[in-house]
Amino acid sequence: MSTTNKVNVIDAGPNLKKLTIEVPAAVVEEKLKTSIDMLTSQVTLPGFRQGRAPRQYVEKKFGANVRRDAKAELASKAFQDAVADLKLKIVGDPSGGNLDKVDLQDGKPFSFEVEVEILPEFELPSLEGIEIKKPMLEVTEDVVNEEIKKICINEGALESRDAAEAGDYLTGHAKMVGPKGETFYDLQGAVVQKPSKDKNGKGMILGIMVEDFDKQMAKAGVGDEFTIKAKGPEQHEVEGIRNADLTMTFKIDRIDRIIAAKIEDVVKAFGLESEQQMKDAIKQRLGVNVQIQQQSAMHSQVAKYLADTTKVDLPARVTAQQAARTLERRRLELMYRGIEPHKIEEHMAELRAASSVAAQRDLKMFFVMFRVAEQLNTQVTQQEVNQRITQMAMQRNVRPDQMAQELRRTNQVNALVTQIRDHKSMDAIIAKAKISEMKAEEFNEWAKKQG
Repeated sequence: MSTTNKVNVIDAGPNLKKLTIEVPAAVVEEKLKTSIDMLTSQVTLPGFRQGRAPRQYVEKKFGANVRRDAKAELASKAFQDAVADLKLKIVGDPSGGNLDKVDLQDGKPFSFEVEVEILPEFELPSLEGIEIKKPMLEVTEDVVNEEIKKICINEGALESRDAAEAGDYLTGHAKMVGPKGETFYDLQGAVVQKPSKDKNGKGMILGIMVEDFDKQMAKAGVGDEFTIKAKGPEQHEVEGIRNADLTMTFKIDRIDRIIAAKIEDVVKAFGLESEQQMKDAIKQRLGVNVQIQQQSAMHSQVAKYLADTTKVDLPARVTAQQAARTLERRRLELMYRGIEPHKIEEHMAELRAASSVAAQRDLKMFFVMFRVAEQLNTQVTQQEVNQRITQMAMQRNVRPDQMAQELRRTNQVNALVTQIRDHKSMDAIIAKAKISEMKAEEFNEWAKKQG
């Protein structure tokens, strides 16, 4: 009997391949036999000494778990062998397919499908001698005072309201449905903000930015329900939402206004002796932010150089999986820069509404940075991951273990590793660049001209 896997490859979309892999029945049978034999020799059951329980009894009691583990091992090895034999350069983990719907059966081959994203073929430009502008940033008194205002708001109290006014926060039941009545989101405890005056009526609901949100919302009070209609963003990570006519309803359970805390109360709550001591502590913390902003500004120039000088054939349409990954990367980048959580969500909504050109650029940079890291042999250690988590925790004023838990809960750990890899690769390029320093004002003017 054959012991060689059968593999079939077809195109499944932009830079995607669908692999259909069949593991021969003989290999399946041998794997199951070996797994049961090993378990039988190790297990201890009531009435039997270790390794003395009848094989049939062990199989009856543990057979389901053995088959599940054997399936995972067979699938993993078969997939790795297929990738190696076909010399595929895959990006990320396999997805889709039917692996969770198929089981091992006695006397039959094991066949399953997976989809993988393939790195397109392209040549990188020279990574040495790039001209980079380094902004000379500093923590001014105005910056410190602005940070104090934010802290006072964060430490402020919620004042319940009966009717919503500009800037108030509404908590309630939000629901999003498509043109055929399909439900995309149904969320209790959702929060929206009635647009503040500087937003010009633009507001966000369920991750969708709506230009005339305030107009559609109209007057609203506790117990009311309002309806928002909008077109689904072209680059949304949920395929069905893209360009769909969406209807979103919001039933208001409560309305709150944030009343900023007094500076003297914040000083006392933080256990500090004076407002000046608080300012000094903030200035020291913001000094770390300045270094991050400085580095981010140089990273952006490296990214622009790579995007402008690397030719990559890209699909006309970015897939939902690719869009989701782009949003994930952007979210982590903003978290790394210390952007406030609600500002991050606003940016995510804007990004979903971005043009296909912008989405393609992000996809292109993902592939380019993958190749750059490969060429520079950039590696990421667990210590570097822990350091980044600690840094992000400081930005969010939470404990590192809480930050790590949030990243695991939102499945962002792999994206964090990718972010660190990209930053290290860009730092390696910057180390060999031609760097010239510029005053902050001059740099901002220069950056505007660059687009």
